[in-house]
Amino acid sequence: MKIALTGATGHFGSIVAETLLKSVAAGNLVVSVRNPEKAEHLRALGVDVRHGDFDQPETLDKAFAGVDRLLIVSADGDNDTRIRQHKAAVDAAVRAGVGFIVYTSVGHADSSTLFLAPVHKATEQFIRESGIAYSFLRNNWYLENEIGTIQAVQAGAPWLTSAGEGKVGWATRRDYAEAAAAVLAGEGHANTVYELSGQPATQAELAAVVGGVLGKEVQVQQVDDATYADIMAKAGVPEGALPIVVGIQRAIREGALDIASSDFVKLLERPLTPLNVGVSDLLGVKA
Repeated sequence: MKIALTGATGHFGSIVAETLLKSVAAGNLVVSVRNPEKAEHLRALGVDVRHGDFDQPETLDKAFAGVDRLLIVSADGDNDTRIRQHKAAVDAAVRAGVGFIVYTSVGHADSSTLFLAPVHKATEQFIRESGIAYSFLRNNWYLENEIGTIQAVQAGAPWLTSAGEGKVGWATRRDYAEAAAAVLAGEGHANTVYELSGQPATQAELAAVVGGVLGKEVQVQQVDDATYADIMAKAGVPEGALPIVVGIQRAIREGALDIASSDFVKLLERPLTPLNVGVSDLLGVKA
């Protein structure tokens, strides 16, 4: 059985590949990457490294050839670009005769107000319409997404947010990646939707976790969206990205990431990594 994944040289995909190699023979693992030279470390282990570029659909036909199971890691870019790229990947999977697609989606993709949701809703629909068996991994939010705020707090700044009492199901990127590997290598996951979320927590609760790791009290500064945007702009966030960072705060405030589910633990067959351990790892300090 050949298992393939896209984005294997990225932060998420590299952990998936590393995890799969613990239970899958390297010769049965295929990685589709835009820059094969960046995957030479995987080739050295016996992994089949292939050139595959979402913007060059013809390369995907060769990248997915002979593949039984495929992980499509959602691409980067604006929504229109990502939808186009994901459609190209799904179409190539159909042409290659792939039997099972695992896709990294987002929490409640079909109804979420999060700015990212339209990409995932559309991609899920493409996959359903393809007729290929699927598993949608609706990832909530990476703890690593908060590294900028966490580092600012470490440097003495308050925890800045306009998300109010909105909750987020934070978990570490490694936990999400290991769940993906479990589905790819496991059985009984055809036509499933998994809401992968840590225990929902507020900004203040995460700030308290960070404070516990740093050994200090962290002040939480709640502001409105306009003030948040102004402070982010002064901190160097590009103008074009401001609607995105504000939109994330708004979506959290509206409950878009307040999702409680036991799916994560079931897939991992272990407890999630505690947030204080995840924060400690991010900061390189002891929990």
